[in-house]
Amino acid sequence: MQAESFTIAIPEEKLQDLRERLERINWAPDFANEGWAYGVNGDYLRELADHWLHRYDWRAHEAEMNAFANYRVEIEGMPIHFVHERGKGPNPIPIILSHGWPWTYWDLRHVIG
Repeated sequence: MQAESFTIAIPEEKLQDLRERLERINWAPDFANEGWAYGVNGDYLRELADHWLHRYDWRAHEAEMNAFANYRVEIEGMPIHFVHERGKGPNPIPIILSHGWPWTYWDLRHVIG
């Protein structure tokens, strides 16, 4: 089992495809769902899609993620992504930070570095 380093690099055509799909959303009416009783509130979802389409900067976030040493390895058929960052200072203490569902290592980024 050999871990390999990698860089997060989503192809531009994937991002363009996402933008095009967001532009083509055919919104269904969202009657009487202000309290989310019937699922995700339509106004919230429209706002989220608009944010992704017009304000979210994937490349900036991608660069932030790539500031860490990203690795992947397969263990018993399961693909594993991990970040390996050495401690700083005169006497760093080794630590393993693990997350549960639905979180990712990104939720721990302020602890990591």
